[in-house]
Amino acid sequence: MKKLLISILVISIVIPAFGQRRKKDDEEAVPTFVEGIVYALPRTGVRVYVKVVQEKFVPGPYAAYAEQLLGITNAKNREAVKWSFEDVKMETFAEPDPDQVYKALGDASFLLNLTPDGRLAGINSEFTAETGPTVKSNEFITTPEYDDGFSFENFNDSPMYTTGDSTNNFRPVRKTVEEKASDAALRVLECRLNQYDIVSGLLDEFHPDGDAYRISLDELKQMEKNYLSLFTGRTTYSHEVFSFDFVPTASGSNGEIAFRFSDEKGVVPSTDLSGKPVMLKVEPQNDLEKKYTGLVKSDNPVAGESGVYYRMPGVGTVSLIYELKTIASVRTAIAQFGSVAPVPEELLFGDYSLKIHPETGAIESVSKK
Repeated sequence: MKKLLISILVISIVIPAFGQRRKKDDEEAVPTFVEGIVYALPRTGVRVYVKVVQEKFVPGPYAAYAEQLLGITNAKNREAVKWSFEDVKMETFAEPDPDQVYKALGDASFLLNLTPDGRLAGINSEFTAETGPTVKSNEFITTPEYDDGFSFENFNDSPMYTTGDSTNNFRPVRKTVEEKASDAALRVLECRLNQYDIVSGLLDEFHPDGDAYRISLDELKQMEKNYLSLFTGRTTYSHEVFSFDFVPTASGSNGEIAFRFSDEKGVVPSTDLSGKPVMLKVEPQNDLEKKYTGLVKSDNPVAGESGVYYRMPGVGTVSLIYELKTIASVRTAIAQFGSVAPVPEELLFGDYSLKIHPETGAIESVSKK
């Protein structure tokens, strides 16, 4: 009986203790949520601006008579269109790198300074956020050729017909092309002779002032040019301006097709095989990145525990290449060609202030408050 009472007493003591232990285990099993601030390190993009020009030649209607009447040899008598590069410019821009997104934890998360698009800009610093990212639109604009109103069809002051004679009852006779070419050649020679007379002072009446003298010469030169174009032809120009964005990667060091270019069509899509490829090639400076890689490792076992990282940007050369010739290049800092390292934990307290370049992710300065 005594043993039975002792057993009951022991059970009554053990059961509550077991229940308490189970309750404690259940409480420890409840997952804890760690809150923080998500941010991104930057990557560098390149915006390329290209301006091309179209040179269009239209032969004159009297090209066949240029040598016979004016002594001009090798006058072109076929239409031609040729496109060429006129100007190429490059500029860099920064954006969040989707491959370098982190979450700052603990006290460090309350001290972050971010740009409007979420890039790290500082820690406990006096960074002033911009009102918003600058938006630049890529463009593809065609500028029409300059029209001065001149036309071969309309520019001809010689009559289309001449007066007939008794052999045809004085009926008008249509002029031949050779006769109209002779008239145009005569106008060219007259313009040149009048210019000579003005300059040499052989005219009976002098111009009243210098402005009238200059205007008269300019008008004669323009008339000569217009008549002469009936033999030599005219060249007109039009322009196209376009831009595109490019984010360099290590895999792009062998080059990739940005667009294609045709002498007859100008800029065409990369899928249009009628044009020759224009390549974008990236050459990173590997020696610098190797030096960074060898020094980013930390012996501190808690390095990176707060989830705050910065970037040591690399350097690279971006080139635009056409027909094995470099038509433009830029050497600049490229964030994604560098290395990422954790900010030392001892600097993530309120006693220190870090300024970070939001364009490259590099530390600009470290100061103690």
